[in-house]
Amino acid sequence: MEYGSDMAPTTSLPFDLRGKKLLLIIAGGIAAYKVLEVIRRGREAGLEIRSILTAGGAQFVTPLSVAALTENKVYQEIFSLTDESEMGHIRLVREADLILVAPASADIIAKMAHGLADDLASTALLAADKPVLIAPTMNVQMWAHAATQANIATLRARGIELVGPGKGDLACGEVGSGRLAEPPEILAAIARLLGHAQGPLSGKRALVTSGPTYEPIDPVRYIANRSSGKQGHAIAAALAKLGAETVLISGPTREPDPLGVRTVHIETAAEMLAACEANLPADIAVCAAAVADWRVAEHHEQKLKKEAGQDAPVLRLATNPDILATLSTAGAKRPSLVVGFAAETEKLIEHAKAKLARKGCDWILANDVGPGTGTFGGDSNLVHLVSRSGDEEWPRLSKLDVATRLAARIADELTGKHPTKEVKV
Repeated sequence: MEYGSDMAPTTSLPFDLRGKKLLLIIAGGIAAYKVLEVIRRGREAGLEIRSILTAGGAQFVTPLSVAALTENKVYQEIFSLTDESEMGHIRLVREADLILVAPASADIIAKMAHGLADDLASTALLAADKPVLIAPTMNVQMWAHAATQANIATLRARGIELVGPGKGDLACGEVGSGRLAEPPEILAAIARLLGHAQGPLSGKRALVTSGPTYEPIDPVRYIANRSSGKQGHAIAAALAKLGAETVLISGPTREPDPLGVRTVHIETAAEMLAACEANLPADIAVCAAAVADWRVAEHHEQKLKKEAGQDAPVLRLATNPDILATLSTAGAKRPSLVVGFAAETEKLIEHAKAKLARKGCDWILANDVGPGTGTFGGDSNLVHLVSRSGDEEWPRLSKLDVATRLAARIADELTGKHPTKEVKV
């Protein structure tokens, strides 16, 4: 089959990819079998697919199975006179709308990061002038290795998009990060990058803050808190999955930038506020960041030295800008729905209601971050959604599930399906 098919999509996926062209590069990895499902469902959505199968990839899936599902020739050898004369690697890249590397092994990620071109796949990637999406998968220790993380950071800095990896049981018998993203996740990422994702928040702009802020004392010390950024990042990803054009303003975290989200990295509260204001107007604002309430009034340009016999220095603090209150009172640029967080160690609902009234926002998600809760840095959260109409107590959920539930509630609120006034207390 040639590019240009008018095959009607038959899939239940919420997007139509007819007329879009994907170059799929299948690298080595036991999870390569999942890519066959990506091909099948992508074809049902109308996606037109050409594929490059690496030598490693051919150890796990056959050229025949890939060709049968794509209804196209599979390319493997850069020095094939026939293939290069009929469809050279440059043309393979130029005629695609998007390039997907799945599974993306540690080896091909390293080649991409360092510009190596010793086979057809890496040569095509080096010649790429189209968006590239990679779906990493490997052993948990390989994923965590400093070399791999440095390579991933390099690719992200170049604009390469990632989907996954997920966490769970790995083929090697270990548990942790390194699982290939599931086919629906990969297809959703493809659709977002091709501009075909549809959802209840399509056409809406969302602004999310996440993580801590670092307030410098001197060039080597700072005031901060224990926020990991997991909840805020998950919320940004969940809003994007529902179709919102999402901007994430993130303090320093170890969390990867969410797929399909434009991430702005900052350090201080003042920088976060400036980034938020620069990205208004928006329809939705979710202030999940744990912004430092105070900063050092006088930042020291040189490292404070500890001298024998001297008392500890006295640090005079100043109040940081109130980002949630500023967004809640932004006049014509105020988002339609402003959501804040109240991280409390006591009197959870009482303090959340007071914060709601004081800040002027629409909702507060109140969560207990006291000792022993495991909220800061953990993977689960127990929250109450507090509004002027009452509060909803949610069960303990993973932070990903909290994000999904919140995004759905936001979508219902903005589409009138579940307005806040109907909340049952």
